[in-house]
Amino acid sequence: MTALPSFREALKTWSYIGCVNFGGPAGQIALMHKLLVEEKKWISDARYFHALNYCMLLPGPEAQQLATYVGWLMHGVKGGLAAGLLFILPGALVMMALSILYVNYADLAFVSAIFYGVKAAVLAIVIEAILRIGKRAFTGPAMIWIAAAAFIALFFFAVPFPLVVLAAAIAGIVGANYAPDQFQSKGHAAHGGTAGVSYAVDEAFARGEMSHTQATGSRTVRTILLWLAIWLAPVLAIALALGQASVFTKLATFFSTMSVVTFGGAYAVLAYVAQEAVATYNWLTAPEMLDGLALAETTPGPLILVLQHVGFLAGYRTGGMLQGVAGAAITLWVTFAPSFLWIFAGAPYAERARENRIASAALAAITAAVVGVILDLAIWFALHVIFAKVERQNWGPLHLEVPDITTLDPIALTIAAGALVALVRFKMPVVWLLVACAGIGLAVRASL
Repeated sequence: MTALPSFREALKTWSYIGCVNFGGPAGQIALMHKLLVEEKKWISDARYFHALNYCMLLPGPEAQQLATYVGWLMHGVKGGLAAGLLFILPGALVMMALSILYVNYADLAFVSAIFYGVKAAVLAIVIEAILRIGKRAFTGPAMIWIAAAAFIALFFFAVPFPLVVLAAAIAGIVGANYAPDQFQSKGHAAHGGTAGVSYAVDEAFARGEMSHTQATGSRTVRTILLWLAIWLAPVLAIALALGQASVFTKLATFFSTMSVVTFGGAYAVLAYVAQEAVATYNWLTAPEMLDGLALAETTPGPLILVLQHVGFLAGYRTGGMLQGVAGAAITLWVTFAPSFLWIFAGAPYAERARENRIASAALAAITAAVVGVILDLAIWFALHVIFAKVERQNWGPLHLEVPDITTLDPIALTIAAGALVALVRFKMPVVWLLVACAGIGLAVRASL
């Protein structure tokens, strides 16, 4: 029998994940899978991917929501809060420090040198994730075709992410009736795990110990009302106290709206936010927005933390450092509070859907599409790590990221290749891989 981890043990793990979850959603999903499924065996492949599929359907940062979901499965609301908050806080603190440095010092060469190596390590983590997750997601040729179609739609035709997910779900529903064996996640055996392996969450379900995951109408209504109040009460208070013209009211209102429509994760919303923040609100300039994205790319935590940088600069330009911190805090609050609402209110129903053959098939197809999504992100990330200049070119409906071959960085390519060998061949722990590559980045930049 495999017991659930203690809350204290889970806190240690969530704290560790929060400090090393570099690489955006692809790297974060890979890291959590490696730790939670493969190493600690807290949750099986089937449940992990089922939770991921649900989170992919939600607005907001899917990796942070996935952490919240797994934390909720193990320890209820307090577990979800711990997992979700610890996923955010380390990166938010780092981002705050970098934003403060940004407005005070033009030269961030030391930080840039560290993350020069870290980004190469993250690329290796993402590639290894594709190899590992693909093995579990592909239950037959149909799943491979879905993953390939998702990648082609995203990478070559820039199809909106929600449409890719919707198409995968429809394919799963249709496939459940015509080829049911090919449209189920691996591990849907007795307890949803690999044969002969016990997983803590799945064993707890089998023992009937997971009453907090039961969906009831009254509990759902209470949860929705509570989290709507937590999310929107500060927005209303700011508006009443400061007025509609205040930059803080505008930040709270704008990013509350963003948190509801950000389907597809950070990448899907950044272009729109950049346009509005720069052109409409004049909170920052276009180069400053790009600098914020670069900072977010090189910190742990969700990539959408770039919005915190926007809020900081908006507040800072209004009245200095304290106002900058306040702007960042308001932006963080309204960006992430809804994520807890979606999980705590919806996850019980997502768990109920596991017992539904059609719903399970739809979510299994989304799992396959996720492999294509991660591949799309991996190639995008690889191009920007290995090449100094990448341009997006359009030929009618075809969209393509085209690197300038003359800007190839052979050192970054070498670091990434070495990191991949260390990870796949020698099973090097992720934290030591990141530390080693950060040291190499410092050494390389110091020698130039």
